[in-house]
Amino acid sequence: MTNTLDNSLQNNISKIKSDLGNSTDLIIRYLNVNEKISVGLVYLDGLSNKELIEYSIIESLLKLKDQDSSDFHLEFLKEKILANPEISNVKDFQTLYSALLSGDTAIFIEGKEEAFIASTRKAEERTVAEPTTQVVIRGPKDGFVENITVNVALIRRRIKDHNLWLETREIGKVTKTSVSIMFLHGTVEEKILNEVRTRLDQIDTNSILESGYIEEFIQDSAFSPFPTVYNTERPDIIAAGILEGRIAILIDGTPFVLLVPALFNHFIQAAEDYYNRSDFGLIRILRLVCLGISLLAPSIYVALTTYHQETIPTVLLISLAAQREGVPFPAFFEAFFMEIVFEILREAGLRMPRMVGQTMSIVGALVIGQAAVEAGLISNAMIIVVAITAIASFVAPGYSIGISMRLLRFPMMFLAATFGLYGIAVGLMFLILHLASLKSFTIPYMYNIGPFKLRRQRDTIIRLPQKM
Repeated sequence: MTNTLDNSLQNNISKIKSDLGNSTDLIIRYLNVNEKISVGLVYLDGLSNKELIEYSIIESLLKLKDQDSSDFHLEFLKEKILANPEISNVKDFQTLYSALLSGDTAIFIEGKEEAFIASTRKAEERTVAEPTTQVVIRGPKDGFVENITVNVALIRRRIKDHNLWLETREIGKVTKTSVSIMFLHGTVEEKILNEVRTRLDQIDTNSILESGYIEEFIQDSAFSPFPTVYNTERPDIIAAGILEGRIAILIDGTPFVLLVPALFNHFIQAAEDYYNRSDFGLIRILRLVCLGISLLAPSIYVALTTYHQETIPTVLLISLAAQREGVPFPAFFEAFFMEIVFEILREAGLRMPRMVGQTMSIVGALVIGQAAVEAGLISNAMIIVVAITAIASFVAPGYSIGISMRLLRFPMMFLAATFGLYGIAVGLMFLILHLASLKSFTIPYMYNIGPFKLRRQRDTIIRLPQKM
């Protein structure tokens, strides 16, 4: 049998049963409207709204008495019979299956080489609630959900402009996931918009289950530790990004929306920066300092205690030497061991049940740290350095930039253990060169920071008051 529909109701139903493997959630209902008309309804249990099917389709069809099958066409169904206004017709099985698997109902009429698709999708989704990953003290408390339609509405509620355009495509040969791009026409650069379209259209995969799939396919550099795509579950951040000329990418089935281009300074900015009075960038500078601490604190400790003891004040040096007396390992192995232990505790805390995860992380850190010091494996100073590093890594509003610091921390420790402060300087030089070479959708990653231009600094590291 070809891909096109047959004029035989039974043949069409048989092919659907065969292609879907006689799945038990496939519901087929036959209706004898009158002596001249036989109708078959096909939908999937759980995806379709049974009540809507009952009153908008079945009851409407059963009211027909003397109608002839030749009268059944799209406009007739829309205007005269069905209470459901969203009706379309299909003539091939591929389009038909896409509709069925989305929750729509197919209406077959004996003698017709086409089927009518009625929108009967079941709207079951998590209610809009406060985001769990980017919490603010002052600001909106609503967050994205797994339904892409609701997410689009949350953005449109904030930007009531006819230039806010939405384009939708299906990605994934098997999952056929709805992916939409949202942008402000007239504000977005066409070059960036065309680049986003091209990268999305070039995705060739069977499945898209979460926004992370899309992010990996469209990112600029797969081997860079720095993220070039921003993700968030806050509608206000996405709306602000769109107003700046950036592009939002919404994926059905996930509460995380992507925003591109994503530059370095975007990962140190928080939504709450704009909801409180301007502090002229003090908090952002603090975040930058914390990023530096999370990257370099263990490395600097290793370099100073191993190669550059003369730079440490005498009293502190004597204290550190007393603490390290009896510790059998070099400072590098101390730091490496404690960092690995902390990563294990962090991962365990994330994966364990919420009620015991945080408790186990805190207790584990205290018990292991205290026991390691008493056993003479680790010095007290190293415990303090690792603890400060861990706390500083959580300060950045963008979680993904914190992951970058965690990845880079270990090679920086190795350079410090091998060459001392000179190794750290060389590592930072290569890191800056790498950042300067990165791009996010044709825009330089450090665009707002270097080359230095005063007009770009009004909302980069510092934030001037709104009037300015």
